[in-house]
Amino acid sequence: MRISLNWLRELVEIKLSPEELAETLTIAGFEVEDIEDRRTWANGVVVGKVLERQPHPNADKLSVCTVDIGADETLNIVCGAANVRADIYVPVATTGTYLPNIDLKIKPAKLRGVPSNGMICSLKELGLPTDIDGIHIFTQENLALGSDVRPLLGLEDVILDVATTANRADALSMVGIAREVAALTGGKLSIPAPGEVTITKGTSNLGLKISEPEACPAYIGTVIEQIKIASSPEWLKQRLLAAGVRPINNVVDITNFVLLERGQPLHAFDSDRLKSVAGGENLTVGVRFADAGETLKTLDGQTRTLSTQNLLITANNKAVALAGVMGGEETEVHEGTQSLVLEAALFDSVAIRRSSRSAGLRSEASGRYERGVNRAELETACNRALSLISELAAGVIVQQEISDHRPNPSTWSHSIALRLDRVNEVLGPIELGEETGVLEAEDVEKILTALGCELVGSGERTWTVTVPPYRYRDLEREIDLIEEIARLYGYDKFCDTLPEKSEAGYLPLDQELIRKLRAYLRAEGLTELIHYSLVKPGENQQVVLTNPLFAEYSALRTDLIAGLIDACQYNIEQGNGVLNGFEIGRIFWREEEGLEEAEMLAGIIGGDSTLGKWSRGGREQPITWFEAKGILESVFKQFSLLVEFQPENRDSRLHPGRTASLWVRGNRLGTFGQVHPQLRKEKGLPEAVYVFQLSLDVLLNALDDDELLVPKFQSYSTYPASDRDIAFFAPVKVTVSEIEKVITKAGKGLLDSVELFDEYRGEHVPEGQRSLAFRLVYRSSDRTLTENEVEPVHNKVRTALVEKFGVSLRS
Repeated sequence: MRISLNWLRELVEIKLSPEELAETLTIAGFEVEDIEDRRTWANGVVVGKVLERQPHPNADKLSVCTVDIGADETLNIVCGAANVRADIYVPVATTGTYLPNIDLKIKPAKLRGVPSNGMICSLKELGLPTDIDGIHIFTQENLALGSDVRPLLGLEDVILDVATTANRADALSMVGIAREVAALTGGKLSIPAPGEVTITKGTSNLGLKISEPEACPAYIGTVIEQIKIASSPEWLKQRLLAAGVRPINNVVDITNFVLLERGQPLHAFDSDRLKSVAGGENLTVGVRFADAGETLKTLDGQTRTLSTQNLLITANNKAVALAGVMGGEETEVHEGTQSLVLEAALFDSVAIRRSSRSAGLRSEASGRYERGVNRAELETACNRALSLISELAAGVIVQQEISDHRPNPSTWSHSIALRLDRVNEVLGPIELGEETGVLEAEDVEKILTALGCELVGSGERTWTVTVPPYRYRDLEREIDLIEEIARLYGYDKFCDTLPEKSEAGYLPLDQELIRKLRAYLRAEGLTELIHYSLVKPGENQQVVLTNPLFAEYSALRTDLIAGLIDACQYNIEQGNGVLNGFEIGRIFWREEEGLEEAEMLAGIIGGDSTLGKWSRGGREQPITWFEAKGILESVFKQFSLLVEFQPENRDSRLHPGRTASLWVRGNRLGTFGQVHPQLRKEKGLPEAVYVFQLSLDVLLNALDDDELLVPKFQSYSTYPASDRDIAFFAPVKVTVSEIEKVITKAGKGLLDSVELFDEYRGEHVPEGQRSLAFRLVYRSSDRTLTENEVEPVHNKVRTALVEKFGVSLRS
């Protein structure tokens, strides 16, 4: 919010310089993002009077002016503005003046052969907004020639750009900032009274119909007649311009002025236009939610299609404004307006937030309603606006209707128990010169009283603190009061304390294992990916959000594979090739018992993992099922984790003959498989794309084993090994892992390793079978094995295979 120091000085006593005040506010939690010193914009610019204007002898669009600035001699100035003429008062930049907004220093010059000693200025050249294309002409008469123009243009001011936190709704007004400055500096407040409002009985017939009292707890509608629309006085224009608001006319400017001064949004309707929309002289202003598909043309000129989340102001049930957000164009105040209906209302913050988001529209009013408007000062702000309208627009108040569903005024504030011991326990010691001390009762009472709180002693070193209504929303607990005490006393005045003893940090086991897992997967050539947890709705068991930001992101994902496949498709479409990546994230689903979530590890593999293609003539070689499976097995091997692969056909997105479930210690770990040909065709993916999804909880539980976490050293045998090959025909339905289990069990004691080195299907192999060849390595740690020791064990392996699977031995 832009804070004019001139305006602020009218509300509170300020003895600090702008820089000191900015530092004080920043330390107290109101960051001053910029200091705009307008005093430098027109330093050296004075009031002048054009005595004579002659056309330039050598240029059609230039004028030669004789200007009196109250000096001994008049100035000869060449001017290019079309609106320059004799007998007008203008701002004149004298020789040597620097204009920072256009980065120009005025020097004597010759323009087309005519000397010029100064410049007649436009408002744009002085940094002020204007709709006039030309120099600025003062409307005042008999101005002192040579006097400083800054008081006339509001440029003797300094603007602070203050950022307020979301919990401080009261600070979005000049009065709120003035209260804060008074509490910080001890300055005296001078908040103006709203003025008396007199209602003259007229012929107006206004009624209220508030269909949604929860969304609109209070509504004041005031009918004002005999309005004279005109330009606002200079003081009001300058207040608005300093706050970054464009002046429009006296009525609209007054509503904006009260918004800035009190933080209470107001809206003025043209009464005659309201009756025209309503279709009759009897006018009923209402508040209701919009019907789906209803439309309204707002003040920004856009016709908006509304939803049931939009709160409306209606005239005889016809929409005329988005409540708390923006008025309608059809009923706006214009130059011919003669009567008004002034709206002063309270709206529920949640209702306005949803309405604003649904319409895709934010305004100064909605920003304040969303944070919470002070319900205790609604009448004060309304009366302030009415008194100004009566004064500046000659308005006569003929009727006022009030609908009030606010809770009892006794509940507009609340009391909090505060303990001095707790204050010092939380905040710690304070610096008192060379010594330290603690906050005393007098300090606490002074600070909280300055904030507008009322303190009543409720015991030794304890108080009952009554919070003012304008701080009702953010001062709710004892700790909130303690925070305010620290903020106003000064964070820099508390002692710095460090822990008595520092300890070395460490990672929890789960975090350490996940870091290792990430490192192992990256070492295998996979890139870590991160996707949104929000996806499109439509799947079974999805958790759907009740208040989504976008319809495309209105449900929580139920697995990670879908996102990885879409990412791979996008990667290919962008010309980046097939994706090799992994993701660690949460999935969510709905069960009969309620909502569930789990941490998962998923990945997609399909790109050529070789570094270059020159050795294959530039051709890519798709990765095989076994190579993709080997990437996972390599990761498991680094954890010394034994994972079993079993055939499976449960996921319709995966190839039915090339999908496996993963098991570890009897627990299902996850799924690995090739993308189904139909899905691959729909997504435009190459043939060899593989995906996996593993339960991170199951994986971490399996790794939480001292034998795996702390590997034991095993000495290497210094004796030679003896290897044997065994080949046989085995049924296709028998998996290699099952065969390896039987071989390992039968050769236990001497068998060192088992490795499949050949598979063959085709000619000379019985139907329904395949030829497998294994290499078995036998070794002892304390001797060289003899033939007589190896052969009985090897025969035991052969016999076990025949008995278990009925294989036909070939060797």
